[in-house]
Amino acid sequence: MQLSRFVGMSAASMLAAGLILAAGCGSTPAGSGSPAAPTTAPKAGEPTKAASGAAQAGSGAIAVKVGMITPLSGDVKTYGESVKNAYELAIEEANKAGKVNITTVVTDSKGDATEGVNAATKLINQDKVKAIFGPVISRVAIGVSDIVNTNKIVMITPTGTAPKVTVDNGKRKEYIFRSCFIDPFQGQVMAKFGLNTVKAKNASIVYDISNDYSKGLAETFKAAFEQGGGKVVNMESYGKDDVDFSAILTKVGSNSPDVLFLPDYYNKVSLIGRQAKEKGVKATLLGVDGWDSAELDAKAMEGGYFSNHYSAEDQRPEVQEWIKKYQAKFGKAPDALGTLAYDAANLLVEAIVKAGSDDPTKIRDAMANIKDFKAVTGTLSFDKDGNPIKSAVVLQIKDGKQKYVETVNP
Repeated sequence: MQLSRFVGMSAASMLAAGLILAAGCGSTPAGSGSPAAPTTAPKAGEPTKAASGAAQAGSGAIAVKVGMITPLSGDVKTYGESVKNAYELAIEEANKAGKVNITTVVTDSKGDATEGVNAATKLINQDKVKAIFGPVISRVAIGVSDIVNTNKIVMITPTGTAPKVTVDNGKRKEYIFRSCFIDPFQGQVMAKFGLNTVKAKNASIVYDISNDYSKGLAETFKAAFEQGGGKVVNMESYGKDDVDFSAILTKVGSNSPDVLFLPDYYNKVSLIGRQAKEKGVKATLLGVDGWDSAELDAKAMEGGYFSNHYSAEDQRPEVQEWIKKYQAKFGKAPDALGTLAYDAANLLVEAIVKAGSDDPTKIRDAMANIKDFKAVTGTLSFDKDGNPIKSAVVLQIKDGKQKYVETVNP
């Protein structure tokens, strides 16, 4: 793995974090024209009208019903909103282009594993969907992927980064794919960044023991940091519903670590960051893609660094066009989760077009064979486990904003 400085990237440069957008194998992006007029957002469980362009589609358009599982309420609802917005924009474009006629049934996972499983069961058995888009977070995606794979329905998660989403005890879940890099990669990225860029010699880790995403990242970071010559002076865990971290942070402060690694979602790390400052912990904060939200407490996390899937500062035309398009429709810049969702949706469209059918097995085979797919954030191919081979970026919270620092290539 190699760290490289970001130089105002050209169209040929590989972007960092990323996702998968447009056309693979030399074809043009699905629906690369201007987006269709905005439509009224559907309630969870209702088909979206993002497919309203279908009336204009040619008679050869492939009709497919897709089920979306995303958190529209709960503790990570900003993720779900970003993913839903970006997905619907991609599908509007694809339907307007005329090769597909995709309708979507949206369900709210609430960020809860049981809700996600119930949603998947309904989408498959009652709604008869041919593909699942989502879930968004790993704790939901793992259980859903088991059900979806058993029922031989193709699934692509834009942002579920835990290895268990596509592999169970070493066995590949053949119908499951993702457009994001996996946790072991970003855990290694941040350990190496801490050692080489921050020049840290010792680290503390505070993580959610009930969350596979947080726990897996903590373990990967620890192994990579120590392998690189650093020392983990303490590794402290908490539960999903904990809000008081004073005892843990007192232990952290007593060890005076150079860096404090917080592998969790924005709401939890904001709490920990505020309490760490109150306790006088001076360590540089390090984190992961779960930090990426407009609701992150930027003041509490000021100066901290985290790995992510793309940087809005990338000047490639593909990135800047995407940002303008999203801003024009939703009135704000897209985050990494939305960008991943846009790319994942276009990847799903590409697989459907190549399959020439709504048959999940044919879509799965087409997805697995896509190579050099052109994305907003770079170019990717799938490995044997349905994971994309791609880069990551490291961003810093500086003056309340995300600032690009480095690109890390696999």
